[in-house]
Amino acid sequence: MISDKMAIGVIEVVLFEAKIRKIICQLWNYGVASAANSPIATFAPFHYICDMEFSSKLLEKAVQEMAQLPGIGKRTALRLVLHLLKQPKEQTLFLSQALLDMREDIKSCQNCHNISDTEVCEICSNSKRDHQIICVVEDIRDVMAIENTRQFRGIYHVLGGKISPIDGVGPSQLTIGSLVEKVKSGQVQELIFALSSTMEGDTTNFFIYRQIKDCPVITSAIARGIAVGDELEYADEVTLGRSILQRIPFENSFKNN
Repeated sequence: MISDKMAIGVIEVVLFEAKIRKIICQLWNYGVASAANSPIATFAPFHYICDMEFSSKLLEKAVQEMAQLPGIGKRTALRLVLHLLKQPKEQTLFLSQALLDMREDIKSCQNCHNISDTEVCEICSNSKRDHQIICVVEDIRDVMAIENTRQFRGIYHVLGGKISPIDGVGPSQLTIGSLVEKVKSGQVQELIFALSSTMEGDTTNFFIYRQIKDCPVITSAIARGIAVGDELEYADEVTLGRSILQRIPFENSFKNN
């Protein structure tokens, strides 16, 4: 007969195995283990736990393509594909046509390199915007974020990334050249650096500044400090230090609120 201790040991092993299965499949679901060179992906039992058997090659191919999207693992991709199968055929066709139209017809603004439906985007073609003030951003998401504030009335210049030697991204891969040409042509009165507060962002800002430092243009950077609603004790040292050094008169802290 099996002793109580042995039975408890077997139960503990089964529960532990179930936890491991759950954790590994969650990692796969979030895309952590989906990379080909991931240590988890090369772990033999991993394939036993998380490999999927598809009843349809068409379904398998759709899941594989969906899983190529950032942050989408195979299990999430499967849920999305099965959801599309449950929807009316017309809805899936609308989605595929929208993606195809976007890929075929979308353009890059000739002036600011923002994503646009026309050769010149709506912001650059707007005569009410101040074309002498340019806000330098990394990509379209930054443009959308600043536009949502409704506080900026100038135009933008989208770099398409940040200088990052580790990732193999240098100045030649970005649109820095056309920005420097604009400044040197005398079209720009002020250049606002609105890149992220990272080593790569600061490096990019400094590189551009070195290129235009002899030009008669005002250079500024967006303020960095404690976010509204944040507790001081949770702020990192760099942010807190910058907030102290770049403090403003108290009356200015509520004038625009």
